Amino acid sequence: MFFVRSTGRTLSLCPCCQGNLRVIGSRKRMWIRSSGEKSILIIRRLCCKACRQIHHELPSFLVPYRRHEAQVIEDTVMDEETPAGVEESTLRRWRQWFHSFGPYVAGCLESIAHRFPEIVGSSSAHPQTVLQRIGRFVTSERGWLARAVHRLVNLHLWVHTRSAF
Repeated sequence: MFFVRSTGRTLSLCPCCQGNLRVIGSRKRMWIRSSGEKSILIIRRLCCKACRQIHHELPSFLVPYRRHEAQVIEDTVMDEETPAGVEESTLRRWRQWFHSFGPYVAGCLESIAHRFPEIVGSSSAHPQTVLQRIGRFVTSERGWLARAVHRLVNLHLWVHTRSAF
């Protein structure tokens, strides 16, 4: 079991309203490593004092609503390698998810670059593929998915892909 805590000295700001967050507890979150080994993380639950929204403090190697490491999903999306111990149907769902969600991520990164040029770099070139468009802003080096997710989540642009109904 691993405990997750941010490296910053102060608590983060709410991605919804920029209000102060306070710790209200913790919960368990399953994490599947690239080796296929399952581990449990203890992540903090944070509540915004202003808007009362509840947030979970995830480590940078996880994607919201996904159990596998971001690097495993990234490798699958880029067709670099097939991870061991992952069902073929899961790989297919990840690829379908990125096919539909990738253009949204690229568009959000372009919007962030216009609003906050110091957070996301920009380029005048207009690449063709979604991966190239995303790579313009977070580089196409290993770990691009985690960097893109981090920027979207912290600006409250992450879209919930499942409903709880």
